[in-house]
Amino acid sequence: MNTYLKTTLALGGLVLAATPVYAADYVIDSKGAHAAIEFRISHLGIGWVSGRFNTFDGQFSYDAEQPNNSTVSVNIDTSSVDSNHAERDKHIRSGDFLDVKAFPTAKFVSTQYTDNGDGSASLMGDLTLHGVTKPVVLAVTKGGEGKDPWGGFRVGFEGSAEIQLKDFDISYNLGPASETLYLTLTVEGVRQ
Repeated sequence: MNTYLKTTLALGGLVLAATPVYAADYVIDSKGAHAAIEFRISHLGIGWVSGRFNTFDGQFSYDAEQPNNSTVSVNIDTSSVDSNHAERDKHIRSGDFLDVKAFPTAKFVSTQYTDNGDGSASLMGDLTLHGVTKPVVLAVTKGGEGKDPWGGFRVGFEGSAEIQLKDFDISYNLGPASETLYLTLTVEGVRQ
């Protein structure tokens, strides 16, 4: 093989290797009822209160070939909290808990995605809740991906995290068993 051909092949290989792989952008299908943000918290150490946020939106970038480049951003309307009990929801929206008049939005913005190579990952990011921003880590599992019946392409994930209410300046005391809030996010994204 002559020197010119070797040089051309080597340069071509470098160009291909240097070509960036771009992650696909997805919009979370929260309006199509294919996503949920749910929570549960112990009630007085006796039982559980479960609920959800009915209004939220978000987007993420994901590339199955380079998952560690993934990014996520989610906005939550805190007044949309729904624990299936109107009076309790009114209390959760009050200054004792979410104080939705002062803090109408909660937000999560990822800072790092670490793929574990087995369908699970750790998603680190900043959660802003009740006017306080703190780092949180979500344990993530990938559901699947593929074409949908409407000509689009979707990918799904589920993430879970535990947060301490006091870390977000929510100090209403329901006892030590009720200091930890368990969050679960189930998302299906539609590729843009």
